[in-house]
Amino acid sequence: MGAFYAPVQGRSSIQFPYLAGLYKDKREAWRTEMILIKNGYVVDPKSGNEGIADILTEGKKIVKIGPGIVLENREGLQIIDAAGKIVAPGLVDVHVHFRDPGFTYKEDILTGAKAAAKGGFTTVVLMANTQPAVDNEETLDYVIRKGKETGIHVETCANITIGMKGQALTDMERLSDKGAVGFTDDGIPLLDEAIVKQAIARAEELGRPLSFHEENPAYISDNGVNAGRASSHYGIVGSDRLAEIDMVRRDIALAEGSKAVISIQHISTKEAVDLVRQARKTNPRIYAEATPHHFTLTEDAVIEHGTLAKMNPPLREEEDRLAIIQGLKDGTIGIIATDHAPHSAEEKAKPLTEAPSGIIGLETSLSLGVRELVEKGYLTMKELISRMAYQPAELYHLDAGYLEEGGPADIVIFDKDEQWTAGSYLSKSSNSPFTGETMPCRVHYTICDGYVVYSLRPGYV
Repeated sequence: MGAFYAPVQGRSSIQFPYLAGLYKDKREAWRTEMILIKNGYVVDPKSGNEGIADILTEGKKIVKIGPGIVLENREGLQIIDAAGKIVAPGLVDVHVHFRDPGFTYKEDILTGAKAAAKGGFTTVVLMANTQPAVDNEETLDYVIRKGKETGIHVETCANITIGMKGQALTDMERLSDKGAVGFTDDGIPLLDEAIVKQAIARAEELGRPLSFHEENPAYISDNGVNAGRASSHYGIVGSDRLAEIDMVRRDIALAEGSKAVISIQHISTKEAVDLVRQARKTNPRIYAEATPHHFTLTEDAVIEHGTLAKMNPPLREEEDRLAIIQGLKDGTIGIIATDHAPHSAEEKAKPLTEAPSGIIGLETSLSLGVRELVEKGYLTMKELISRMAYQPAELYHLDAGYLEEGGPADIVIFDKDEQWTAGSYLSKSSNSPFTGETMPCRVHYTICDGYVVYSLRPGYV
């Protein structure tokens, strides 16, 4: 285990009268030139180093990491005493839905960014199943421009196929040139093998990842609910685990021999985890992501919470949950992503078979990771941060997820032991089965590009 420096005694306190908003105009008005973070326990998944240290940022960069940093000239300096807290790279979520354009009554890019900052995320990658879909330059440009109005880094995927119809590829080269960081038809599986092969070939040429939603509708009668104890409880057929297994097996085979990077989204079954594990022995460009809800809950949550625990792919059985955790532990699954999926209360109040699938997750993700993976001994804190920051950033070739001199001033400061109650979300929506639960690990500050974009201090939200 690497270590920065020997422990430093101190108590947490706020030493500055500073106020910041999330939006660009407010950030400009309240900008300070430098931030000095004192006495925090710094965890860097890239170098492997951890220990007590100070961090000094200037503008958008970290300029110094070391013990006892002292500056004689404090003009324009903001000081945060992080004693007793963990200082880590800003989290990176490569699978979120901000519903903008088209469904902004559920969420929009500005409110989604607020929720992300509260959860400790400084970079997010948006999915492309909006209305209109991100299959054209105009919509892509809109999303990128609006993302720049927030206080965090908002990246976006573009669609693999035109209109998400699975029939013809988008102009992937043009969309990549215009700023798309990856390609996905998330929400809809690609059923035509010929289209998948074409997409893999184009992704290899462009060096952009493909993210696949792996659910074969041939095995699904009522989506969002596992075919098992949960479906029996509601008297419906549900979604058979074969829906995922079949598609994962197919896409791993189609990627054989290619240098394209493939990501299996929101993995939910033990069989799919093992398929990825075996595939990575010969093809390390096969990746998988796991959501906090899939490593925390089982189908029993659907029986307890109804539509608030309905999602695609559905929550499965305890053996599947444990297999996902084992996959995260042994490196088979290198990415934790929320699949943040806001829906209105009116939509979630519909009958189970009519309500949309999905839950919000940005504001509870870190806490669930700490509670379910770190506190229970499956991952170290450094490993958790790696899967929530450094490894997701690597997949999408983003300059994020690490702490080093000259690196980005994107930082989260949190107290892993402080408890809080899930709720009072900054997202427009509140569709979560975790609402009301007591959680460990509270985010105190999120810093992006050298700005404080979220703090518990009044005025930041």
